[in-house]
Amino acid sequence: MTDLAQLEPVSRDFPQTKRGHERCVALLESAAELFLEHGYDAVSLDDIVNHAGGSKASIYKYFGNKEGLFKAICDYRRDQFFKDICTPFDPELSNFRSYLIQTLINFQEHLNQPEKAAFMRLVLEQSQRNPELARHIHEHGPKQIQMAIANALEIAHSKGFLICSNPIFSAQFYFGILRNIEWKILMGLPAEESDQESIKYISYCVDRFLDGHQKP
Repeated sequence: MTDLAQLEPVSRDFPQTKRGHERCVALLESAAELFLEHGYDAVSLDDIVNHAGGSKASIYKYFGNKEGLFKAICDYRRDQFFKDICTPFDPELSNFRSYLIQTLINFQEHLNQPEKAAFMRLVLEQSQRNPELARHIHEHGPKQIQMAIANALEIAHSKGFLICSNPIFSAQFYFGILRNIEWKILMGLPAEESDQESIKYISYCVDRFLDGHQKP
C-alpha cells in the first residue's frame, strides 16, 4: 500500500488518519478502474462513489472535482510506475553500463503490462483536451525521470566514466532508445521481438550511446 508520505502530494486535504488514507486510496483506485473500463467522460462522481463506497463529499474534500481526481490518479499512478524503474545511480554499487541497460529494461517491462499501457493511452487522450493536465503530467512524469538520468550522467561525468557536457539533452536522447517500442505498445500493436531480442537491442543502443560520450 502507498504510505501517507507518498500520497500527500496528490490530495488537496491530505488525510491524517489511516482510515482517511485508505478512503483516499480506494477512491483513486476505484475511479481509475472505472475510467479504464468506460472512459473518462462516461464516468460520473456518483459512479465512483457507488463503486468505491463513501460519499461525494470525500472527493470534493480530497480532490476538489472530477478533474482534480483524475490529476491525482495520474500522480498516484506515476509514483507507482516510476518507483522501480529508475533508482539513483550509486557508482560504489552499480556499473554504469548495467545501470543504463537495466533502467530501460525496467521501463519496457512496465510498458508491457496491459493495464499500465491502457492507462497511458487514457492519459494521452485527456492531455489532448486539457493543456494544463498535459503540462502537469509532463512536469511530474517524463521530465522527472529524465532528470533522474541526467543526474546519473552528471555523476558518471564527474567520475570520468564518460564525457557529458549536457546531461539533460543526453537523457532525452537516451530515452529515445525506447521510443519505437513505446509507441507500438501504446498503439496496441503486437510485440514482434522476444524478451531476449529486446534486451539485445537495448544493450546495443546503450553501447552506442556510451560510445558517443567518450573522448574524440
